[in-house]
Amino acid sequence: MAEAMDLPEREGMDYDVVIVGAGPAGLSAAIRLKQLDENLSVVVVEKGSEVGAHILSGAVIDPAGLDALLPDWREDPDRPLKQEVTDDRFYFLGPAGGLRLPNFGMPKLMNNHGNFIGSLGNVTKWLAARAEALGVEIYPGFAAAEVLFDDKGAVTGVATGDMGIDRNGEITDRFTRGMELRGKYTLFAEGARGHLTKQLIRRFKLDEGRDPAKYGIGLKEIWQVKPENHKPGLVQHSFGWPLDMKTGGGSFLYHAEDNLVYVGFVVHLNYENPTLSPFDEFQRFKQHPFVRPTLEGGKRISYGARAITEGGWQSVPKLSFPGGALIGCAAGLVNVPRIKGSHNAVHSGMLAAEHLARALADGRSHDEVASYEAAWRSSAIGKDLWTVRNVKPLWSKFGTIGGVVLGGIDMWINSLIGVSPFGTLKHGKADYATLKPIDQVRPIVYPKPDGVISFDKLSSVFISNTNHE
Repeated sequence: MAEAMDLPEREGMDYDVVIVGAGPAGLSAAIRLKQLDENLSVVVVEKGSEVGAHILSGAVIDPAGLDALLPDWREDPDRPLKQEVTDDRFYFLGPAGGLRLPNFGMPKLMNNHGNFIGSLGNVTKWLAARAEALGVEIYPGFAAAEVLFDDKGAVTGVATGDMGIDRNGEITDRFTRGMELRGKYTLFAEGARGHLTKQLIRRFKLDEGRDPAKYGIGLKEIWQVKPENHKPGLVQHSFGWPLDMKTGGGSFLYHAEDNLVYVGFVVHLNYENPTLSPFDEFQRFKQHPFVRPTLEGGKRISYGARAITEGGWQSVPKLSFPGGALIGCAAGLVNVPRIKGSHNAVHSGMLAAEHLARALADGRSHDEVASYEAAWRSSAIGKDLWTVRNVKPLWSKFGTIGGVVLGGIDMWINSLIGVSPFGTLKHGKADYATLKPIDQVRPIVYPKPDGVISFDKLSSVFISNTNHE
């Protein structure tokens, strides 16, 4: 590839705030900035071909963030969330059945009544329209490829990727140089393990003094089911089978509107057995008697997978640095036992916007807005994560049965009196360090359909073929 010195200079545009990522956090930050000062210039750059294209849709969404950001959202006839939760169930699964856990025994924070079932992709599209109506510029289809720094090392914006480069890295006649989007401050809302966020964490040592980051893999499918199998508003969370009692994870069925069902499976990535396949475990889960009847005769219309940040309170990196800040899943703000993060993403975008707006009003730029970092732990985000901070470490230490029981007790005590008999537990090892050598584990042999079958057909075969349990 041609040397950088041979490339033409990038064209650039200047803004008050540049935001990387048009997810719930980035769009909420953009909206809040314009609410506070309509004269601020704000741009959002999004790698997806359109807003929502890279969102793994289908979730139970706590509306607390939307209520704070746009209190009138429920009155909008085009609102993206319409199906409220009507039935909330928790199960511990075995191979042939399951035990329903009584709702009265669950901590209040685990209650899903008052939440909505819907597409997070549609939520972001709706937020984008609200942001653009306020004057925010949104550029989908342009991935932020490089962080820009000034001579003092502060972030000054991002550059989008060059286009027209072939597979060998050579410039073609269609080459177009990327654009510089320069801002007085830059917010990074890339989601879990964003490539620019990882660079920033290393460069500014934002994880210093924090526990190792923890992750899960979430697999999700959207099914159009038969009307007789559809129960609008039903939320079904489960744990246990098909995972063994040492491997953390959970599963869910969410019945949205229009005969849509979201089915998902999460595996914590600190498992020991290197032959474990989260994808194959997901296929086994869909054969369970509590799941299969819902999907039987239905049609899978979408599927995907994504990383989930699971470290919570102990693993959240420092969120501010010279010239910018982290928000949303880039900051690791998912509440693991609730399997929810979009409400905290919205709250973090709002909180960062409020602190940046004050800094801009004071004539500041490219410095560290340390007040944002100082504020988040005492905010709604911090309160949400503090109460559940020991659930993941307890599960990792004591396995599914002991960990879930102790985690439930700990959430109850934290909810009632704000303290825990365990204090604040450490996560210990990074996920990659938990894997054992393959000769120290029993290989898992997953059943496969006969013959050759493509990836996009595999899920349907597991549902329709009763010979492969």
